[in-house]
Amino acid sequence: MFLDLLKSAYNFLLPPGIFIVVLLLLAWWLRRRERVAAVILLVTAAVVYASSTDALSSLLLRSLERQYSPPSVLSGDVIIVLGGGATADTPDVDGAGSLSGSSMNRVVTAVRLYKKTGLPILMSSGQVFADDGNEGRIAKRVMLSLGVPDSKIFLDDRSRTTTENALDSKKILEHNHFTRPILVTSAFHMPRAVDNFVKIGIAVQPYPCDYRVSIVQPIYLFRFVPTAAGLNQTAIALKEYLGILALYLLPFRS
Repeated sequence: MFLDLLKSAYNFLLPPGIFIVVLLLLAWWLRRRERVAAVILLVTAAVVYASSTDALSSLLLRSLERQYSPPSVLSGDVIIVLGGGATADTPDVDGAGSLSGSSMNRVVTAVRLYKKTGLPILMSSGQVFADDGNEGRIAKRVMLSLGVPDSKIFLDDRSRTTTENALDSKKILEHNHFTRPILVTSAFHMPRAVDNFVKIGIAVQPYPCDYRVSIVQPIYLFRFVPTAAGLNQTAIALKEYLGILALYLLPFRS
């Protein structure tokens, strides 16, 4: 119990906890001079606090992650794996450039499925920003080092968004006469990814991985303490929901 209290108190000295404390102190100081400003600060502090807790962020992510489950029986002729980020020039075992945690989880899952089925892998991801690595090429290097032969790897190293993943993958699928793709990506990303593929007429078998939230969610003190990790998870979930909304509101390039 003492350790839980110590960790909880410690997090109020770090962002975003310290920002919440400052907002509350300012609201208290302004409560009689500028009541409207004090209320705004109080509401802002409450929103930042809630968004930073594991209790809320896990709830948001869980609503995405539970929409699809790994199938018990695989039915496909190719494995499509979507990227999740990479660095350009960081040292790696057999070259420069490293996959992010999410991206590595996706690639490892695809490799494990390849070893189980023998199906080829289509890696779809390019370079998004100037300081990013070309994720497709880095992922191919990783897959080769894990025992996947070059002849079993198809590469889309140009796509930068989930929409481009779907569009560019469709060209490779059609060129190679693949018709039953198994789609591998993070569980939180799977709903948006599936929607993108479905919108261009590609039916996929979802195989989610890289889960962030445990199925069993016990209640304990630290889940209600604001942390940077909690805020990041909330941002990830909101990005996915906004992406799904944008997919249906904005014109879709075919």
